[in-house]
Amino acid sequence: MLILMLISTQSQLHSPMYFLLGNLSLVDICLTSITVPRALSSLLSRDLSISFHGCFIQLFLFHMVGNMDSFLLAIMALDRYAAICQPLHYTTIMRKTTCIRLLTSSWVIVSLHSTLFTIMTATLPYCGWVIHHYFCDVPALLLLSCTDTSAQQMVVFIEGSLIVMGPMLFILGSYLLIIRDVLKLRTSKSRQRTFSTCSSHLTVVIFFYTSIIFMYFRPSSLYSAANDRIISVVYSVITPMLNPFIYTLRNKEVKKAVKKIILCGRKRGQNWMKEAEEDED
Repeated sequence: MLILMLISTQSQLHSPMYFLLGNLSLVDICLTSITVPRALSSLLSRDLSISFHGCFIQLFLFHMVGNMDSFLLAIMALDRYAAICQPLHYTTIMRKTTCIRLLTSSWVIVSLHSTLFTIMTATLPYCGWVIHHYFCDVPALLLLSCTDTSAQQMVVFIEGSLIVMGPMLFILGSYLLIIRDVLKLRTSKSRQRTFSTCSSHLTVVIFFYTSIIFMYFRPSSLYSAANDRIISVVYSVITPMLNPFIYTLRNKEVKKAVKKIILCGRKRGQNWMKEAEEDED
């Protein structure tokens, strides 16, 4: 929320990179809000039940917002590629209208993906009603079905691969092109400075995709409820929590914007105190 406030109020942060970072912050807020409050409420109240409709609404929202995280990371990789490899054409490539179109298209794709997964799991017959997870997710629900779910597992693997692996391959391709151009720089100082602009984004990508791939793209024989609960915490709680720190602690412009707001607040406080003293006099 602090990042969103900074980006909206500080003119020096009105650029495509920070526009995308603001969207990533908003998506991370939504991602944690879908699962964490409900889980904490259950732990405190000891009421671990969830309604049938509530379960599948949670599943739909979680997959929609979680996959939007993936698409946003891909769009941010495009932004880094344009800034480093095509600096003279950056303003043309990363226009605001282009960013909005990319974001809108991504929301449409992830909404359709989530709708498919929700309908596919909601129409299955279930024999068990105890989900060994802290939120409703496809792998945990498929285990409760009375019928053979091999076809559904195949759909999850194939369609999920397109949605998740597509953006990941795009990110890898972008960074291969970035590395190729960075290695052409003459001085090591220039290479180090250029790589540092990508380090935050690359760190988030590694955290996010490592846990996602292990969670959804492995044989069902390797499924473990205990391990999956731990892994899901990484991409649904820890990664969204770390994203603001990763992007801000290494970002000079964000630090300057924070200092500017703090100084403005102090000045206003001092002026208010002076005015209060003058009124008393």
